[in-house]
Amino acid sequence: MPVTQVRATCPHDCPDTCALLVTVDNGVATEVKGDPEHPTTAGVLCTKVSRYVERTYHPDRLLHPMRRVGRKGEGKFERITWDEALDEIAARLKEIAARDPQAVLPYSYAGTMGLVQGDSMSLRFFNKLGASLLDRTICATAGATGYKYTIGGSIGTDIEHFQDAKLILIWGGNPIASNLHFWMRVQEAKRRGARLVAIDPYRSLTAEKCHQHIALLPGTDAALALGMMHVLIQEDLVDHDYVAKYTLGYEELKARALEWTPQRTAETCGITADEVVELARLYGQTGRRGEAAAIRMNYGLQRVRGGGMAVRNIACLPALVGAWRHHAGGVQLSTSGSFPANRAALQRPDLLDGRAARTINMTTIGDDLLKDTSPAFGPKIEAVIVYNANPLAIAPESSKVQQGFAREDLFTVVLEHFQTDSADYADILLPATTQLEHVDAHLAYGHLYMMANNAAIAPVGEAKPNTEIFRLLAARMGFDDPCFSETDDDLAAQAFDKRHERAVHFDWESLKRKGWQKLAMPAAPFAEGGFPTPSGKCEFYSSSMARDGLDPVPAYIPPYESAASNPELARKYPLAMISPPARNFLNSTFVNVQSLRATEGEPHLDIHPNDAARRGINHGDMARIFNDRGSFVARARVTDKAREGLVVGLSIWWKKLASDGKNANEVTSQRLTDMGRAPTFYDTLVQVEKAASSTRDEIHH
Repeated sequence: MPVTQVRATCPHDCPDTCALLVTVDNGVATEVKGDPEHPTTAGVLCTKVSRYVERTYHPDRLLHPMRRVGRKGEGKFERITWDEALDEIAARLKEIAARDPQAVLPYSYAGTMGLVQGDSMSLRFFNKLGASLLDRTICATAGATGYKYTIGGSIGTDIEHFQDAKLILIWGGNPIASNLHFWMRVQEAKRRGARLVAIDPYRSLTAEKCHQHIALLPGTDAALALGMMHVLIQEDLVDHDYVAKYTLGYEELKARALEWTPQRTAETCGITADEVVELARLYGQTGRRGEAAAIRMNYGLQRVRGGGMAVRNIACLPALVGAWRHHAGGVQLSTSGSFPANRAALQRPDLLDGRAARTINMTTIGDDLLKDTSPAFGPKIEAVIVYNANPLAIAPESSKVQQGFAREDLFTVVLEHFQTDSADYADILLPATTQLEHVDAHLAYGHLYMMANNAAIAPVGEAKPNTEIFRLLAARMGFDDPCFSETDDDLAAQAFDKRHERAVHFDWESLKRKGWQKLAMPAAPFAEGGFPTPSGKCEFYSSSMARDGLDPVPAYIPPYESAASNPELARKYPLAMISPPARNFLNSTFVNVQSLRATEGEPHLDIHPNDAARRGINHGDMARIFNDRGSFVARARVTDKAREGLVVGLSIWWKKLASDGKNANEVTSQRLTDMGRAPTFYDTLVQVEKAASSTRDEIHH
């Protein structure tokens, strides 16, 4: 067989959605590299995905269906056939569905971002069954909701224009670790004379490379945006023409912003009044000179109680100064709303046939697995099908999640590549294909290209694509609707609505050959208004928010857990904790790739020298991090990268690969955000103490 190159797409939960070229020699993938012709990827891959061959052929790949033989959580399994696995799953689901199909819960997220392998055939299956619906909130729904109230949809500045900006605010993100191709554009902007400002409680790798770092307290971003508005209005750095033509509610916004003096803002955010004033002037004066000011928000800032409002407030800033006039101005949180994804065709909600299935929030899975049947809750959850997710590692208040999955009366099926923390709790464990082994279609949330993924190699072992597993299950359940016979190519051909002007000329066969195709989007989407809001304007005042019981004007909602909002709790647990992604992991993916885990070393906790000294903790000591919800241990790194009063645990480790079998989600909360029903991972108070002894050393000796 000749050596070939196959066009593929990175499937992981990252805004970059890279175009890949997979080299295949005699049926074996030998190299994965970035496509040099794709304008965003430009031939460059992150450390993680450049090791994708290592991950695909990893010695620990799950190759066969297996049945549990030990206790739940022990991870002991015996090999079975696909027929045995499918028969057993179908029999259990039929038995449960006969009582109430809502007792069955799918649990999935972004293990793949593919429109086909993510949620197409799987949701057809669960809709036909009448299973509970899953509210997929765990990453972005707070920010997406706040942004939608303001802008109208997840549409923003094209990544390909950021290098032309003269000011870039990187707000709540660390793109060196999680948005590499955006960072490449930022570096080019810097070479051309742009000023870079990082706004982040933690001095990340990105913050270290910016001209300025504003280290505000977690959960106070909304206040900083209001303080900036105050200065912009007071010093008349507002683009009154843009505001008059293309915004709604300026007078209400002005009244609210004038309450937020630089001094009040500084006290709330834990920074200086000068930082507030200078940042606002820098932003407003850039616009006044007719130059582009761009904001790149990321999802870290919305993982707190007022996260949706924080994103909303920041999203008001570009309209206030007219930054949307420039192709390189405005703001980007996500570009996913630019894509006319045809989800109804892929997922077929009509298969519910008029039934109103209940919805379970994936963020509160810990509590929900422990609930009994009740009129308010509905039936007790009797079965969970986990795919594209690792809830034991990623869901908050981990001890409750573990308790729930340990229930002997819970039937759990896990589709996976590896034996993750969640796989250890499976009754039936099914081997799924990786991106190199199946077909998929992708949108992106950091650029504007429709993407195709071709299968480069045959499935490894007995692995099957998610789609095929759910097709086979549908047949076992007696679901004979024609939609369950559609192939992956049939599904991919429906991925985008070709009637939509942005997906003009979308054709699956040509997309497969090319690998990618850019949407037909204007360079500056809101230069002359045209926001997809009810009013067609950027809504400083939102009637939709008022109808939904929310403050219709930008506001500040303090964290659940902070010295200001809960002084009694803060006396007991005086340190705020955030757990942003480690550079070599992506959520809980890649943690088991030895070369990447070796680079990370072990779980660490960054702690400020003053906070460490008060606790007798030295650099390299094992530290115990705890609150009323739980505890975990990590190796202390004493550093001023963490501002005083803050500790940072880069995440997310598989619990089984940490020395104490725990990770940062032992201490996070299941409380939800102000809007979007999302998690509050970074709204967490803890105490830290020197661990009595090193658990790792005990294990090793």
